[in-house]
Amino acid sequence: MEATEFQVMELITTAGESKAKAFEALKMVKSKNFDEARSLIEEARKIDVKAHRIQTELITKDLSEDEESPAIGLLMVHAQDHYMTSQLAKDLIETLIEVLDN
Repeated sequence: MEATEFQVMELITTAGESKAKAFEALKMVKSKNFDEARSLIEEARKIDVKAHRIQTELITKDLSEDEESPAIGLLMVHAQDHYMTSQLAKDLIETLIEVLDN
């Protein structure tokens, strides 16, 4: 496995971990345990920092004139999809916490 492929796989797994934390938070929202939900969202946010770093490194490689651009294949698209949906899930669940804990 090439270094870029490893980074793409790492982005997929990291985004998946973040999304899993966000959906754990949603379970806490359903049981009205808002403090635990906020804690889980904060964990998801910390994991997102790692995913964002990986994404930034991949984009930087793509834009660099010194390095060969990574191939944009189905795996890369899949990774971006995971990252995007993890961000969306976290943001929506965080908003639900704000709305429902009034």
